[in-house]
Amino acid sequence: MGIVTYDDVHVNFSQEEWALLDPSQKCLYEDVMLETYRNLTAIGYIWEDDYIEEHLQNSRRYERYERNHTEEQPSQFIQCGKAFAFQSHNQRHERIYTGEKPSEDIPHFEAFAYLSNLQIHKATVARENTYECNQCGRNFVSHSSLESHKRVHTGKKPFECNHCGKVFAKNSYLLRHKRIHTGEKPFECNQCDKAFRQKSDLQIHRRTHTGEKPFQCNQCCKSFATNSGLQLHRRTHTGEKPFQCIQCGKAFARKGRLQLHRRSHTGEKPFECKQCGKAFATNSCLQKHRRTHTGEKPFECNQCGKAFAQNCQLLKHKRIHTGEKPFECNQYDKAQNSHL
Repeated sequence: MGIVTYDDVHVNFSQEEWALLDPSQKCLYEDVMLETYRNLTAIGYIWEDDYIEEHLQNSRRYERYERNHTEEQPSQFIQCGKAFAFQSHNQRHERIYTGEKPSEDIPHFEAFAYLSNLQIHKATVARENTYECNQCGRNFVSHSSLESHKRVHTGKKPFECNHCGKVFAKNSYLLRHKRIHTGEKPFECNQCDKAFRQKSDLQIHRRTHTGEKPFQCNQCCKSFATNSGLQLHRRTHTGEKPFQCIQCGKAFARKGRLQLHRRSHTGEKPFECKQCGKAFATNSCLQKHRRTHTGEKPFECNQCGKAFAQNCQLLKHKRIHTGEKPFECNQYDKAQNSHL
């Protein structure tokens, strides 16, 4: 016995034959064909594009014929472009997008290429998340999702990098990490050709072109391109400084500031000048130092045009024009324009 094909089970009416059927016969045809499609899908039948296109063309022809005789509006759900020959098909399909729950007397039919996808879909439609975490009560639609979640509680990290030995709770995390070693950057910006290791980094980068800043502070309405930028900004309102030095107790709003501060205790100076060998604790200090070799003076006075190598030198110079004398002796009541 040969393999069952679509043509073996498909019943196709001409427009004239369809017109001779009464409403109950049309409903019967609908139910029979839906059951046929479900059975073929369940046994792993692969739907070819030409069959799908033929089905859609038949559906549109039936629709046009029905409208010409009944003046009924087309039963087509335009959100995804899929067309249906029967109003009930259209109603069932619409519920996927609207979230509407079907009434109990109307069966829900939907076709899937794999049985596992059908099982997951059923749980989603019925809001029946059958896999529950026995530690926090959270529900999941698949057993694999539950097992992955359990590692949050156990701390288990079974996926190890064969380059550096770092371990991860999920295989997807390991794959992203490996790009650090391989240098792979598969996500490329189509505007400036800059590439990234992670898709999320590309999405954030695109905002530099669009100017989009979707994260807004609810206190001062200032907007930010990233959620992390917003969280850092909020600390200017709350005064929160969660990063504390274990040696002197000084606290900082940003982790990077704490790391820089620690060098004042360790004496670490990782940034070295290639011309004279002098080392610095921060990259910004190294950049300032390099100007002593290059003679670069990027900070220019907008009143007299005099240029300076450092911004602090420019600010001091500007007091000549403004007459500002911010340093006052508490013993002798006279302001000074130089070092107090």
